[in-house]
Amino acid sequence: MARYTEAVCRLCRREGEKLFLKGERCYTPKCSFEKRSYAPGMHGKMNAGRPGRESDYGKQLRAKQKVRRVYGVYERQFRRFYGQALRMRGQTGPNLLTILETRLDNVVYRLGFAASRAQARIMVSHGHFLVNGQRADIPSFSVKADDVITVKEKSKETVYFKNLREEAEGRTVPTWLARDLTNLSGRMLRSPERSEIDGNLNEQLVVEYYSR
Repeated sequence: MARYTEAVCRLCRREGEKLFLKGERCYTPKCSFEKRSYAPGMHGKMNAGRPGRESDYGKQLRAKQKVRRVYGVYERQFRRFYGQALRMRGQTGPNLLTILETRLDNVVYRLGFAASRAQARIMVSHGHFLVNGQRADIPSFSVKADDVITVKEKSKETVYFKNLREEAEGRTVPTWLARDLTNLSGRMLRSPERSEIDGNLNEQLVVEYYSR
């Protein structure tokens, strides 16, 4: 399986905005984007403040890359999700975002059980969560309405999960999910609506990119 091994802050700098890939660190002055908001590379600082005219293709590419990077999905998998969204009823763009939002790693992140999607993905891969009482260690597992996500009993004994109730209390949960911090569990009430998903993502440009 492919892995991105470079500094994730470079991805934010390339997109020209914070993507909050490192969780709570992104809200502090330690965030690299606060110090170097220009694009990475030897010419990044030189060209800062004087961007060139971007083509339609360039805008579509950047929109696609931004969505991929926010959800931590590689190109091959992202293209497969797009094909799945294309076959679903309704608009392809919102369908694609719904597929990404209902991935198990993203749901764990949205429930506040992880500070970032990357952390959630690792925790899921290590088998810390159950879905409807069954072990689920595949981050791309598609969560459905009424599915219940719980922390495995053995995992609750670890230091991280013992401190999680206090840490997660300040993290907001979207209205399409319900969280029970006492039992360290959550339930997906329904599929998210477009208005409940990040408004800074331009799914229409992603559709245009793949429709070329």
